[in-house]
Amino acid sequence: MQTRTYEIAHKIYRLSTFIVDVPPHGFTFNQYLIDADEPLLFHCGGRGLFAIISEAAAKIMPLKKLRWISFGHVESDECGSMNQWLAAAPLAQVVHGGIACMVSLNDLADRPPRPVAHGEVIDLGGKRVRYIDTPHVPHAWESGLIFEETTNTLFTGDLFTQFGDGPAIGGQSIVAAAIAAEEAFHATALTPATASTIRALKALNPARLAVMHGSCFEGDCASELEALAEYCEAQFRAAQTS
Repeated sequence: MQTRTYEIAHKIYRLSTFIVDVPPHGFTFNQYLIDADEPLLFHCGGRGLFAIISEAAAKIMPLKKLRWISFGHVESDECGSMNQWLAAAPLAQVVHGGIACMVSLNDLADRPPRPVAHGEVIDLGGKRVRYIDTPHVPHAWESGLIFEETTNTLFTGDLFTQFGDGPAIGGQSIVAAAIAAEEAFHATALTPATASTIRALKALNPARLAVMHGSCFEGDCASELEALAEYCEAQFRAAQTS
């Protein structure tokens, strides 16, 4: 097992570890390192992967330089190694929405986290990250995403999850692969707000989607988001009539 690094946008690095024994076709676990004056890591990875992920990150910058740590929601593959990162980076602070801090992170993080409001921007110095609350999308009350404004990169968390070990980034649609994974996992919380929450992300005009599990996408992101929203809307309606 190894963690591979790919620069998906200027000074934004995808750290990807492929786990072959996750059925049916293996599964990638991606973290993203935003290189700036105050670097930010989005997704930590599980505790058992910390050694190889941190080794890959250290080839990009000294770990002690890391200033911010964030993730989509509280789940082991997203924040299991959070405190290991905090130990390796003494100046780093976890940053997340107010709900995540209140219900989990104030207790779980070894150092107090910084809560941020919906739409709040953190200036990293050379990069600007906007936090977006997406409660229950794709799952968990505290769910949230980030958008890097200088490269128009939307970090989608578990949205657009795919099986297998595809290319780091491409221009081919990832919607069909994401639907296939959803049909297998049924991981998305289908609520009256699911589709509208996904559609609202189109207003950001993202140029690329940085996906946590699977390949990233570069191109017409609004169409990708709309297609995923339409699928979730149809599934919600079907559940109401079944």
